[in-house]
Amino acid sequence: MNSNSPSLNDLANSIRFLSMDAVQKAKSGHPGMPMGMADIATVLFKDFMKFDPKDPFWPDRDRFILSNGHGSMLLYSCLHLLGYKGLTINELKNFRQLNSITAGHPEYDLSKGIETTTGPLAQGLSNAVGMALCEKILNANFGNNLVNHYTYVFAGDGCLMEGLSHESASLAGHLKLNKLIVFFDDNGISIDGPTSLSTSDNHMKRFKAQGWSTIKINGHNYTEIKNAIKEAKKINTPTLICCKTKIGFGSPNKENKASSHGSPLGEDEIELTRKRLNWHHKPFVIPKKIKSEWENFSAKNINIKNKWKINLEKSKKKDKFLRLINQILPKKEINKKILNFKNKHIKHNTECATRNASEEVLNLLFNQNLNLIGGSADLTGSNNTKTSKMTAVTKNNYKGNYIYFGVREHAMAGIMNGIALHKGIIPYGGTFLVFTDYCRPSIRLAALMKLNVIFVMTHDSIGLGEDGPTHQPIEHLASLRAIPNLNVYRPADIVETAEAWECAILSKSNPSVLVLTRQKLKLSRRKKSKTNLVSKGAYIIKNSKKYDVTIISTGSEVSIALDTSNMLAEKNINARVVSMVCWELFEGQSQNYKNKIIGNKECFGIEAGSEMGWTNYIKKGNFIGMNSFGASAPYTKLYNHFGITSKNLFNKILKNIKNRK
Repeated sequence: MNSNSPSLNDLANSIRFLSMDAVQKAKSGHPGMPMGMADIATVLFKDFMKFDPKDPFWPDRDRFILSNGHGSMLLYSCLHLLGYKGLTINELKNFRQLNSITAGHPEYDLSKGIETTTGPLAQGLSNAVGMALCEKILNANFGNNLVNHYTYVFAGDGCLMEGLSHESASLAGHLKLNKLIVFFDDNGISIDGPTSLSTSDNHMKRFKAQGWSTIKINGHNYTEIKNAIKEAKKINTPTLICCKTKIGFGSPNKENKASSHGSPLGEDEIELTRKRLNWHHKPFVIPKKIKSEWENFSAKNINIKNKWKINLEKSKKKDKFLRLINQILPKKEINKKILNFKNKHIKHNTECATRNASEEVLNLLFNQNLNLIGGSADLTGSNNTKTSKMTAVTKNNYKGNYIYFGVREHAMAGIMNGIALHKGIIPYGGTFLVFTDYCRPSIRLAALMKLNVIFVMTHDSIGLGEDGPTHQPIEHLASLRAIPNLNVYRPADIVETAEAWECAILSKSNPSVLVLTRQKLKLSRRKKSKTNLVSKGAYIIKNSKKYDVTIISTGSEVSIALDTSNMLAEKNINARVVSMVCWELFEGQSQNYKNKIIGNKECFGIEAGSEMGWTNYIKKGNFIGMNSFGASAPYTKLYNHFGITSKNLFNKILKNIKNRK
């Protein structure tokens, strides 16, 4: 920087004042964190970050994650100053307003340069672990010439208090993700006041114990910041840089106080801060010299990017690399393989648990060069998520394609989101359906961000048997179906499982939950079909020209519905049976199709779960399911004990018909 260039103080202050002015105008927000972390952000973007505002999706860019997303104005200010298209000064003035791209917390896809949606604390850190892991895996397969970048994270006290951060950091240390560098905003303040009110953790000792390197610096000393990043980039483990900062830096009356955390500073305090920091500019005004200097930060990457482009053109793996990064999938080949698979199992009348069916489908899909990466939260043998062709991802072998997540369900889900956000890999991971309670915050964010992430959830009902009510999911299907933009599949047999996997793989803007059984299921779909019937969400699995009632069911209960239909036929009552594999896909069909499938007769439902949601399709009282937490016993006895049987459904329908007469 020459003598006529703006000072680092001026460059950092531009973040501070844009942030405090935007929060003040919105009368809402968190100015303290951007003011405290502005110095670190300035050094990081100026001297280290590899990026190009004109090409924000450059695959080999460094990733910057703002895990403490309440400080979103730091990110918006940086992106505006750097010249990212769309982040205009007017957008900063519209902070937290309806239809603005500067939402209260950063939202993925609202603006270029925002790598993930953050706000729920530690989610960004967990995503960053996934991004760093994805970089390692792709680097092992494509080499330094195509994949060689860092993931930088800003995280606060709240992020490190959350249990998710412990799970994620533990796995990152175990896998030696050395291109992951986390800046801990150690300001000692949370919303309630000093962090000493609630925690006495020694974060440096904790992260060291988890296999990280740690560095302690003054977060307002530019030399220390720069040297710490240089050092971190030489280390062969992930690094936590503990940055002692002052929240609300520069505010005469609110610096180092909780009052600067989650509320505007106030006009008078901002004016005092302007005087103290020698900033003689009106709100939202950035001098041309300062703005030009920020926009020039990316110039250091021009030659790096040009060299990368040359390497890409020369690479024999260019086509494969671009295909994976751009998520271009061989739809016809997948469809053909799935079709042959379905026909084979219809011919052989295959009976199996849908978790086993899922494993067979995975064996098939791994031949399609999709770059699927699987995993499980310490339930590999139970979830059937690992095929014989898969090898483990380890700190010594990033060419593997299976991740042992350990007993870290929430981290697994958050890390999978990070892998999907990075691009180049389609992630899936498994646990028991009941443990979606641990995964739910990350599943919700996957749906919000429209990520192609696949959650394989087995042991889907009381059908898991002896483990009892702690492990038997009752309300979980209803809970997952309540999440917008999430496709929940509960297949009835091996054929529907194959079709559900095909839908999940090809779904670019919806995460998927595959809900699978422990117990064996009979083959319900006995007719061959060239089309993927699951893609419509629901279809008629048994029909007659004249029918008296419709039975709607999912998963393991489809066979009970079919048996009931046969029993009713002996009484000259014709029952249409509908397999409603995915409610969300069904709701997306035309009204004409939905009317055609449901029909115009009395409808009954059966599912080994909560009744919640079923009244969309049936009358109250026409449902057989669960209204307790289950029990410990062999599954066949449990189905009889709780009345989820063809006999009970038969009697309910018969009684209804008699009452009609």
